[in-house]
Amino acid sequence: MSTLDWIVLFGTLGLIAGYGVYKTYGPKDFDSYLRGRNSMNWWTIGLSIMATQASAITFLSTPGQAYEDGMRFIQFYFGLPIAMIIISVVFIPMYYKLKVYTAYEYLEDRFDLKTRTLAALLFIIQRGLAAGITIYAPAIILSTLLGWNLTVTNILIGAVVIIYTVSGGTEAVSITQKQQMAVMMGGMILAGVIVIQMLPIPFQESLHVAGKMDKLNIINFEFDVSDRYNVWSGVTAALFLFLSYFGADQSQVQRYLSGQTLSQSRMGLIMNGFLKIPMQFVILFIGVMVFVFYQFYQPPVVFNSVQTENLRNSEYSEEFERLESEYSMAFEESKASYFEMLSAIDAKDEARETQIQEELQNLKTEQEEIRDEVKELILKNDPVAETRDTDYVFMRFVMDNLPTGIIGLLFAVIFSAAMSSTASELNALGSTTTVDLYKRSIKKESSDRHYLLSSKAFTAFWGLGAILFATYASLFENLIQAVNLLGSLFYGTILGIFLVGFFMKWVKGRAVFISAVLSEALILLIHFRNGEGLFGFHWNIGYLWYNAIGCLSVMLFALIIQGLSRK
Repeated sequence: MSTLDWIVLFGTLGLIAGYGVYKTYGPKDFDSYLRGRNSMNWWTIGLSIMATQASAITFLSTPGQAYEDGMRFIQFYFGLPIAMIIISVVFIPMYYKLKVYTAYEYLEDRFDLKTRTLAALLFIIQRGLAAGITIYAPAIILSTLLGWNLTVTNILIGAVVIIYTVSGGTEAVSITQKQQMAVMMGGMILAGVIVIQMLPIPFQESLHVAGKMDKLNIINFEFDVSDRYNVWSGVTAALFLFLSYFGADQSQVQRYLSGQTLSQSRMGLIMNGFLKIPMQFVILFIGVMVFVFYQFYQPPVVFNSVQTENLRNSEYSEEFERLESEYSMAFEESKASYFEMLSAIDAKDEARETQIQEELQNLKTEQEEIRDEVKELILKNDPVAETRDTDYVFMRFVMDNLPTGIIGLLFAVIFSAAMSSTASELNALGSTTTVDLYKRSIKKESSDRHYLLSSKAFTAFWGLGAILFATYASLFENLIQAVNLLGSLFYGTILGIFLVGFFMKWVKGRAVFISAVLSEALILLIHFRNGEGLFGFHWNIGYLWYNAIGCLSVMLFALIIQGLSRK
């Protein structure tokens, strides 16, 4: 990167973090540290909620997913507005009525201490691991692209977040997230405009190319439980995920518990519900436009340039050069075919159009086979090398093609997103550990200042733990899927406990506690045997359905166990 890019990158990050510390500097009590003095208006809450969910993974992985798989990931969010309405009607009034610091305080009021502690521990396990992934995901990509040491990158992201989160608490997190969202969406929209301007064909023709190559396949009504992304999983399975994430995950609950009033919190949630889908659409569409760009300008065989450079300097260099040559020939052939297809579309020659489309699909298959061969060479050269390169697509495009200054801004987008989501996670982990475990069960009587310092200490502890986890983590199939999978393993059970509390008034604490333990064991069994089965039963279930299964199984088990119980 150029000197200007470095100035833009570090200037943006420094200003945001410094602003957060400056605006929240000064003495605080325990209540204001955790609830931000209940000073947040609805649009600050809405932006904070969006920024918490929009991690660096969103901006790294989503364009790459669209490049590879088209727009169908947008269906994942179809249940979000419904979830926001349900949470606004059911969850938030209960939290405000009880004046809780964390969502899990409600569970002791409704059931008992052990149920509250179980839900808090499930959250801490899931969110503690997720915080590590939230740091690691951008760090592994950025360290590769910038040539930085991975551990140094992890420490840089984590340390900056720890400083302003520990210093200012919930208020600092929410205030900085407004600036971070402005940087994130402003940078991405600017990148999208530049991509479209760089295309060698008119915008309408680029849509033809994307459509013919199945990249605009937004809606899929086919019901298939093994398919992660279709309309049915979006409005049912993902609905359960969103209900749990926004209604019972402290990293989100803490965002709207800082609202000035119940109405302000509700409006912030509704804002998120109706802006999130357009936001994801924009990010996915940018990925599709990057795909179109690379149909006319040759892409690298593998987007992770470090791996290909290592291969070029290895004993397999000649074979790699041969495969690169074959890839170039296939690309030139497909590029010519695209121009022919566009001519056929203009001439309304549907027969010729269909014929060329089939030829292009065959050429794409050939190119993918060459890519697979290159990846096999990479593994021969380095058996532990990472060959999945979907998450490198967007930032590789940025570094190779965008103007000086804009590159630094796009890197600032990724770092800002990493900081915004990590700050919310650490803030929530510190609050939950202090309120639901330390203050409730370990040191029940102490001063307000002691608990304030304890919350800061736990926040820093989880920040250091996230950095440590990130340092020793490894990549999943796709970063955005990794976070959704991790949440799906726990969210269903947590949501089930809350729904039993809200709607099954006759169920007692002992029954729901046993039900939650059984449900979590069931989900883990389903996941680890998914695709294989057990005792002659076979299943292949998309992980989004874990949320529905976990939630409904808690409710079913609670119904049965309470029915069998005399108490």
